[in-house]
Amino acid sequence: MTIGIVVAISVIVSAVLWLIAIYNNLVSLRVRSNGAWSDIDVQLKRRHDLIPNVVEAVKSYAGYEKGTLEAVVAARSKAMNANGPTASAAAENQLSGALKSLFALAEAYPQLRASEQFSHLQQTLASIEDAVQNARRYYNAVVRDFNTAVESFPASLVAGPFGFRGREFFEVTDSAERAVPSVQMDLS
Repeated sequence: MTIGIVVAISVIVSAVLWLIAIYNNLVSLRVRSNGAWSDIDVQLKRRHDLIPNVVEAVKSYAGYEKGTLEAVVAARSKAMNANGPTASAAAENQLSGALKSLFALAEAYPQLRASEQFSHLQQTLASIEDAVQNARRYYNAVVRDFNTAVESFPASLVAGPFGFRGREFFEVTDSAERAVPSVQMDLS
């Protein structure tokens, strides 16, 4: 064999190995983003599962506040049926607003505020909200890395033909809307 053939084979093998490395990196990032989305989904499910308990606790003290309770239940249903980061974020924002109204309603009922069950549910919800926030941050970081890889040269040359497309971020439109409403406990 001549040196030219050896060089040509080396260049071809190097190019193929380079393409394989880029492809594998893109697959790895896609799998990580899928896993990160699954983490968000798990936390949101925990949140959705807790809401009926919160509604029942409030209903036992403020049952005639039917409109607020129905708004929370409707927002929960919409959030549970949302698909994808954009739709889920919008539905979760709506649910957070409904929960904020529900907790504001609790301010008018001192017995509810003093209830150990309600206090425990509120603390659990705050813990879940923190977990959702952490999962969202991680997901968005992984999506940022994936989108950067998909759009960067030379990986973009591999991403397009193999069907890798950028992912949507899980964005909250108003961070104040996502905050867990605080209820002041006046036990005096």
